[in-house]
Amino acid sequence: MLLGVLLTLGLHVIIQRFDLNIADLWRPDAADLIPARAALAWWLISAAAFVTGYIAATLMDGAIAGQMSPRMRRFLIVVGVVLAAAAGQAASAPSPMPSLPGVAAGLAALVLGAGLAFCGAHFALRRA
Repeated sequence: MLLGVLLTLGLHVIIQRFDLNIADLWRPDAADLIPARAALAWWLISAAAFVTGYIAATLMDGAIAGQMSPRMRRFLIVVGVVLAAAAGQAASAPSPMPSLPGVAAGLAALVLGAGLAFCGAHFALRRA
């Protein structure tokens, strides 16, 4: 579940650079297309959290059972490091939005990611 939350926050930071921001719903000067872009950002974050929670729970269940090879473990570590580096590089640039909506959007992404990563992990372990 933690991997889903971290990936969700990283994805939230990265998609802000592509002008997909969940905080656009709360802007008073919103144009007509902004709700669609904000909805796309919500769906991307939700889908990433759910799928990551499901995959992480499945992989951890397989690792406990001794079914994960060391090569696969190393590959997953490299992918995690690359994603964390990409999110860190995107987060180091100046924020495109004011600080209070940015904090609210970050907290919303955190809660959304935690909830859906938990749901994905629950469905993966329930299936097993």
